[in-house]
Formats: sequence, C-alpha cells, structure tokens
Amino acid sequence: MALISYADSALSILPPVAAIGLAILTRRVLLSLGLGIVLGIAMLADFSPAVLLSELSARATGLVWEGEGVASWNLYTLGFLMIMGMLMALISVSGGTRAFAHWARRRIRDRRDAQWMTLFLGAVIFIDDYFNALLVGNVARPVTDQYRISREKLAYCIDSTSAPVCVISPISTWGAYIMSLLAALLATHGLNEVTALSLFAQMIPFNLYAVTALALLICVVYFRLDVGPMAEAERRAQAGQPWDEAKGMPAGEDLGLEQVRGGTVLNLAGPLLLLVSLVVGLMLFSGDRALHAMGHAFGLIAALENADGAWSMVTAGSITLVITALGMIAQGVSPVLIGRAAVKGVHSMLPAVYILLMAWTIAGVIADLQTGNYLAGLASDSLPQTLLPALVFLISAAAAFSTGTSYGTFAIMLPIAANMALALEPALLVPALSAVLAGGVFGDHCSPISDTTILSSTGSACHHMDHVATQLPYALVAAALALAGYLVLGFTGSVAAGLLISCLGLMVVVGLLRRREGGMNHYRTEGA
Repeated sequence: MALISYADSALSILPPVAAIGLAILTRRVLLSLGLGIVLGIAMLADFSPAVLLSELSARATGLVWEGEGVASWNLYTLGFLMIMGMLMALISVSGGTRAFAHWARRRIRDRRDAQWMTLFLGAVIFIDDYFNALLVGNVARPVTDQYRISREKLAYCIDSTSAPVCVISPISTWGAYIMSLLAALLATHGLNEVTALSLFAQMIPFNLYAVTALALLICVVYFRLDVGPMAEAERRAQAGQPWDEAKGMPAGEDLGLEQVRGGTVLNLAGPLLLLVSLVVGLMLFSGDRALHAMGHAFGLIAALENADGAWSMVTAGSITLVITALGMIAQGVSPVLIGRAAVKGVHSMLPAVYILLMAWTIAGVIADLQTGNYLAGLASDSLPQTLLPALVFLISAAAAFSTGTSYGTFAIMLPIAANMALALEPALLVPALSAVLAGGVFGDHCSPISDTTILSSTGSACHHMDHVATQLPYALVAAALALAGYLVLGFTGSVAAGLLISCLGLMVVVGLLRRREGGMNHYRTEGA
C-alpha cells in the first residue's frame, strides 16, 4: 500500500507539534517522541494497522540498515557517542579529571572564569558541532561543578558556542556542507562570477542570529543574567545540586567510578589533544582521498567539503581509546578496572542513544510528511521585498524547530530563498540566504528533537528537557534581536543598520535584565 501524501497539507505539522508539545508538557522525551512517531506513521499509512506495523518495523530496521548496506552515518554517530562515554570514564579512573580540577582551581578565580573557559573551548573547537558538544562538555564539567555552576548553564554555554560558531566558520563540517549547497545554487542560476567560499564569507555578517546569540551569551556570563528557569537552576547549583536530582541521573553523568592516585593533567590533556588532532587529520585524509578519486587536487576547503566526518570521529575515538587504555595499564591501573570503567561509560550514554534513535526516526517520518516543504511553501514570491529577510528567517526557524534539523532546513530553504530574492530584488540574495542559516540555527536551538540539542545536554550531563527549558528564553531574545535587524536590513538594504539595531536592542535588553530584581548577580558568593 502506498503511503498517503501530505505535501501541501497543514496536517503535516501535526506529528512534530504533538511530539514537541508533549515533551514540553510531560518532560518525558522518549514517550513524546514515540507518540509523535506513531501518529506520523499512522497518518502516512491512512491509519491502517497492518501498514502501521510494517512501517514501524521498516523504520526501526532502517536506523541500522539502509538499502543494501548498513546505515553508516547513524552507526558511526552512535559509536562515537559511546566511545566518548568510555574515553571520559577511563580519563576519570586515571585521575585525569580530578587532576584537571585541581589545576583549574589554582588558575580559575571564580564562577565567571569557569564559564569563560567553557566559552573559549567552545569557540576554538569548531570543526564539528557534535564533536564540540561532547568534548567541551566533558572537559569543562569538572571545573563548572567545582564552582557550583548548574549543568543547565554549562549546556547553554556549549550549545550557544557550537552551532553559532560552526555556521559562520568555513573550516568546519557545517561550513563545508553549506558551501556545497551554495555551489549548487550558483551553478543553477549561472552566477559564475562568485565562488561558494566568497559567497559564504559575504554571508557571515548577515547571520544576525549567530551574532546576537554569541553576544547575548557573553553578556549573560559577564553580567550574570540568570533569569527564569536558568535562575532557578543556578540557585539549586549554589545549594550543591548541579542537576535536578529528583529527575534521576542525567545521561553522560559519572557513575561513581573510583579514581586511582597519581593522576596528572596529562591523563586528561593527552587523550583529548590526541583525539582532536586525529579527528582533524582523518577528516582531511578522507576528504583528500575523495578528491583524488574524483581526479581533483588537494585543497583545504575542498577536502572538508568531501570529508567523512562521522568515520573520522569514530576512527579517531577508537584509536584514542586504545592508546589511553594502554597508557593506563602502563600507569599501573588494573585491566579489570579499565574494563569496568568502559562498560559504565557506555551505560552512561545509553539514555542519549535512545533519544537520538527516536529523534532520527521522527525526523524520517516528518520528511515523508513533507513538513519542511509545507512550511517553506508558506513563503510567497509576491510579498514586499523589504520583508523577505525577516520572513525567510521566521519560516526557516519554524522548519528547523518542527523537523529538528538545521541541515535539512538549509537544503530545503536555501534554493527557495535564492529563487525569491532573484525574482524580487537580486541585492537581497546574500541577506536572504543568511537568514536561512540564522533561522535554521535558531529553530534547532529551541527544538527538543534536535540532535545537536540532545548532544549538548548529554555532553553536559544535564537533563535534556531542563536544557531546552533554560536555553529557550535566551534563544528567543537573540531571535527577536535578529528579527528586528532583518526588518531594518530589508527596509534600508544596509547590513550595518541591521547590525546596529540588533546591538542597540541587545544593550536595552541587558540593561533591563540588570535592573530587574534578581536579573544580575542573584547570588553574591564566589568560589566553590
């Protein structure tokens, strides 16, 4: 039986809205995603029980097997997640985590410095958002715990320095993917006078959400603007609970492993530096191999465009894990203890694995419902050209929020935005394309079914829905500032005017929050 088409139907948004709404209301992510999946497949199957069961089975199988081979990207991603769990467990057992916390205590003066460290790590480890979320979270967590910073604040710092940095960095997996889409658009429209790299560079200052999200994060850290759910989380952390213990153990949390004596900072820094070096090197290697197969010469951007990021990360992680285990044996750590730590590391990541599997499944269902295409179709090529950047931003945000994928949103919306801009006013091409990227990142930031949001909470060992709830107010503020900038940009045609309005709006918001009771420095003590 053929599946029902919802290509032009508002009903296509029902499953994602139901799943996201239930997740927010019940805070039970797996149950909410499961109900959304069943509802979506039931709609596609025209509510036939036999087809529903068949589709559920096929989609479960499709998570690990597609076509005539394994679903390598899914398996590599899950493999890297579990490898990171094992690696961080081994580093903890080796004494590296404790040694790093002691080292940081002598150099980091207060809570603000601990957050600056997290922001710095998030900004410099920009090669991939998955890699950023898992690595920075595990490195920064011992220090932020020491200074009683909530896991929700840590997750916000990581999430707001991963995608916003990756989306404006050409030397990242995001930059490579976006440039590949831009190259196809340029070829389609015969715009041969500009390259994908130069177009990407022109788009950076027009990505107002990335700019405002990063600027707001810096203000939040510097002025301690902990409001709403984040203020509650910080008060709880100051009382000695970095996460809400009433909700159980969060994914990625240490499971009470013993730590051997004599560990040094090198036990943590060595494996992580090796991991970063191997990831970068293997990505360039895999990209060069692909270029060679196509008969092309090596180029840094071209290699990143063709790199196999998932393979690179899981291979680098496996090598680092083996070398770390051998180093621990040489250190005198019992192989039995190493094995027990590895098992517990995998176990700590299982909740995140379950959520990712469900998120990928509902993403496939939403793709078949063509929810993104329906939302994109809400744009009209007859609208006033001055509203184009703002409208594209809003629709891209809605698509990313509903589908949980910024990559998918970029693929759908960039061609639509290009066609609309070239038809209305070619000078708006760069702002319209940039608004797609900005809206995609904003929607992805807010969506409970976003894989980057899931991994940010996992890397921080924070309850997933607590991360979503505490980050949402800040994301909405940054989006409102970006929207104001896009409206001004559309009317004036000046990116400087749009940036100025966004910056002035940020100054007003920061001023209001600082004056609000509890908005600034609702806690007065510093240190551990």
